[in-house]
Amino acid sequence: MSTDLVAPGARLIDVTTGNVLTGDSLAGATSAVAEALDELPGGAIFARTGISTAAVLRYLGCWAAHRPIALLDPALDPATLAEMVRRFAPAAVVGLSEGSAGATPGELPPGYGYRDVDPLGSTWVRTDDPAAVPHPDLALMLATSGSTGSPRLVRLSRRAVHVNATGIATALSIGPHEIAPTSLPLFYSYGVSVLNSHLVAGATVLLVNGGVLSRDFWTAFDRYGATSLAGVPYNYEMLDKIRWTPAKHPTLRTMSQAGGRLRDELIDAFHQKITAVGGAFQPMYGQTEATARITVLPVGELPGRLGSPGRALPGGALSVRTEDGGERRAPGVVGEVIYEGPNVMMGYAESAADLGRGDDLGGVLATGDLGYLDEDGFLFLTGRLKRIGKVFGIRVNLDDIEKLVTQAAGDGIGPVAAVPSGDKVILWCEGELDSARRAEIAKLLAERMKLHRSGFDVRDIDVLPLLSSGKVDYRALEAKS
Repeated sequence: MSTDLVAPGARLIDVTTGNVLTGDSLAGATSAVAEALDELPGGAIFARTGISTAAVLRYLGCWAAHRPIALLDPALDPATLAEMVRRFAPAAVVGLSEGSAGATPGELPPGYGYRDVDPLGSTWVRTDDPAAVPHPDLALMLATSGSTGSPRLVRLSRRAVHVNATGIATALSIGPHEIAPTSLPLFYSYGVSVLNSHLVAGATVLLVNGGVLSRDFWTAFDRYGATSLAGVPYNYEMLDKIRWTPAKHPTLRTMSQAGGRLRDELIDAFHQKITAVGGAFQPMYGQTEATARITVLPVGELPGRLGSPGRALPGGALSVRTEDGGERRAPGVVGEVIYEGPNVMMGYAESAADLGRGDDLGGVLATGDLGYLDEDGFLFLTGRLKRIGKVFGIRVNLDDIEKLVTQAAGDGIGPVAAVPSGDKVILWCEGELDSARRAEIAKLLAERMKLHRSGFDVRDIDVLPLLSSGKVDYRALEAKS
């Protein structure tokens, strides 16, 4: 099976420079990066990845050279980046100049074994022998819970990335005529899947910064005739607040949503808006651990399947694991959602040695989410098992949030409990807090995690509910939220 990621006719358009790469020019630019990689030591490449032609070419060059690459947030805290370099010992860290001037990573501490060079845009190159040889199937790595703690890497094989890209292209009917703007970060699994699924279909990717609340984004969208919009719940919540309408953008035909649960009333509202102008709204469900996306709701299923993110992508299958350990596909049975498919990750990596491991999961992913299937195999999600939340589509570790507040918020903070609530995190603080103190804690979380403060709802409570074991009853708090 071919695993070429860029089909003939695929185009990159850089809005900032006006440069267009397609056909021979795109292939030539990719080959030039692949050749430059030959000058680096063997092993994995870490890349600070903003939205730019250079960032995309580094990614495609690694793909062409069969070099595994980790796409990292260019705003990643310098100390966190240094710790990841220490643990994973990549061959090089490229793209150090990506991102804003205030987000430069500084220098590695002495003794790390790297030197500064500039073959691929400001680079740290490893000077001593690699700690481990990556597995030959390994192609892409994405960080989990990168805003707090020490993020693990999700290890994705070449086949998983390619299969997921082609599956998404099929499910969303992406063809050569489609033009997709970069409405999401490329280091985010949903964002890079938009890039992959359009390139593999021979379509166009419009490299534009700013996001969906930027006037420049929509100016570029209309100038180049973009045809689709990908968003997380926060994006659609904000678009709803400013009374945005697709009718003002006549080339828009497909709106897709993943990265968390969007309120049913907003799904219905955007469905009505886009269908009124001949388009479609398609909810989806996915996890980084499944490369990006697991399900897509087909066109024509709204409003009848409101609340469902759809059925499994081609080649994948869903089941539900009940408390007795059995797996069911019978309709209406609630349990942990299990996904099986070729796009499931090889496993996690905590250190350089893990990059050399093969497939740990055998194509089966226990998602940690609760849900059920209907009589036609459509998925409905009801909650989650894992202590993971999402803020505007970005995964955050709820335990890390609790520790951060307890350690940094100062006097007057009693026991705290963080719970997910849609596209936000609610932090319950035992005791009495005035509005100024709640705002101070929300600001602290926003600054430490580099996310907007509106993603954190700080509330006080007389006494946190407890289970008979003495542990916090998080489900009671979620119900209360």
